[in-house]
Amino acid sequence: MRKPKKLPIALDKEDFAKLIQNTKKDKHKVAFLLGFGAGLRVSEVVKLEPRNIDFGKQSIFIRQAKGSKDRVVPIPKGFAPKHLKILPIGIGARALQFAFHNAAKKAGLLESKPELHFHSLRHGFATNCVANNIPIHHIRTLMGHSNISTTNVYLELNPKAAIESYLENF
Repeated sequence: MRKPKKLPIALDKEDFAKLIQNTKKDKHKVAFLLGFGAGLRVSEVVKLEPRNIDFGKQSIFIRQAKGSKDRVVPIPKGFAPKHLKILPIGIGARALQFAFHNAAKKAGLLESKPELHFHSLRHGFATNCVANNIPIHHIRTLMGHSNISTTNVYLELNPKAAIESYLENF
């Protein structure tokens, strides 16, 4: 029997702002910004080094991510050269996930979204891309997905365009 598929839990911009306001350490703020603003996985954030960031090209090079794939993602808005001093962030994935959980709890986000986790930042990135009308195949590239069907789930998280299209045509 098939296991039911749940939609991913994503942060929106307002949730992210609350999260950052309730985060004390700069290294945690930078890590969360990289997850939400560039769609990085927790393992990619932990391994990120200053040499992987090119402000001239406004890009971050992710080497050998999941599936042993390289990819390039945009530098998030709000990430500045001063943040390079924080990289590598110097904590492990579990510690970063714990810091995320604590900040989300302080921000009151777990009350409405109890299943929130660090990967929700990445889901938020993809959902925001969809909301801003970035073509789905571009989002697939930024996320590093091999199969477009993996990326298509973010269309379901934000059905706004589908509803608008329906309303315009009926």
